[in-house]
Amino acid sequence: MNVARLLNILGADFYTGVPDSQLKSLCNYLMHTYGIDPAHHLIAANEGNCVALAAGYHLATGKVPVVYLQNSGIGNIINPVASLMNDRVYGIPCVFFVGWRGEPGIHDEPQHIFQGAVTIQLLEDMDISTFVIDKQTSQAEVERQIQAWKPLLAAGKQVAFVVRKGALEYDGVVDYENDYSMAREEAIRHITAVTGTDPVVSTTGKASRELFEIRTAQGQSHGLDFLSVGSMGHSSSIALAIALQRPEQRIWCIDGDGAVLMHMGAMAVIGANRPKNLVHLVLNNGAHETVGGMPTVASQVDLVAIAKACGYPYAVCVDSFADLDRELAAAKTRGTLSLIEVKCALGSRADLGRPTTTAMENKQNFMAYLHTESV
Repeated sequence: MNVARLLNILGADFYTGVPDSQLKSLCNYLMHTYGIDPAHHLIAANEGNCVALAAGYHLATGKVPVVYLQNSGIGNIINPVASLMNDRVYGIPCVFFVGWRGEPGIHDEPQHIFQGAVTIQLLEDMDISTFVIDKQTSQAEVERQIQAWKPLLAAGKQVAFVVRKGALEYDGVVDYENDYSMAREEAIRHITAVTGTDPVVSTTGKASRELFEIRTAQGQSHGLDFLSVGSMGHSSSIALAIALQRPEQRIWCIDGDGAVLMHMGAMAVIGANRPKNLVHLVLNNGAHETVGGMPTVASQVDLVAIAKACGYPYAVCVDSFADLDRELAAAKTRGTLSLIEVKCALGSRADLGRPTTTAMENKQNFMAYLHTESV
């Protein structure tokens, strides 16, 4: 269904969300129509933030907001929906657009399988009425559903369009770019040249896919790496716990700007614990590139200052390979909790593959490697 026609039927004028590849047409339309406009469209740090923004919009205007997210983000909305929006609390109406990754019967990546199976049930358990949009959904069907939902919204309830793969269309083209020159994959190659046999925890998205292919090309063991294929924003906490439990091993975390923003409180916990054996690398291209390239606010945030304020003894930002190599070499021997922000260009290889090992195999191989290195 055409996105412009769908949103015209909906009649909303405020949208907030976390970008999703399944909703790329919707995201591109919003970026083309509004860009980032506080009055009409905001990309939030995480899905729970979106719900809070939507609630604030409703309180200020009395109108019904729209929140978009991938179904992997449902967990982040459960608390604010149940304890803030629900009609037995404040009764704040909201329309959700939920990208249905891992839909049963549709091939998808392992991190989406269980989430996809429980998506509809989770929404309904939260008393959110659902309607599935697919390629065959007609304008008339959407119009009837919106009319049917009006009494629910008026009563302070929430509703959700669950969007199947390829269901939404938008012909416009939106170009996403930044001013940095370092390719992320090449930056990761420089990182692996220094980490050597040290364990690495890598964030969800293309960074982990690139790391996997670099290991393959270099004939290195995939047991060196834990690829956080799901749980966006949590790789640094995984790395922290490993570093605390394995103080004799240097642990490297390859993180992303969107992931850092999603759960930035993790940096405060890392800084408070100050593990001397942890190096936190943030590949910052100012974008949610894995799901289409929509911007994050990371290009407007001083991550180095935040890290230092959180208690990191050392933090630095680099935007050239020469500076990156110098900082990596220093971090290798510093023996102090360090953060290196790496300013990267947008873009990846068109033929970038996905890990050929299963998530369970990745876990088992990584755990076996950690044990071998610690004995």
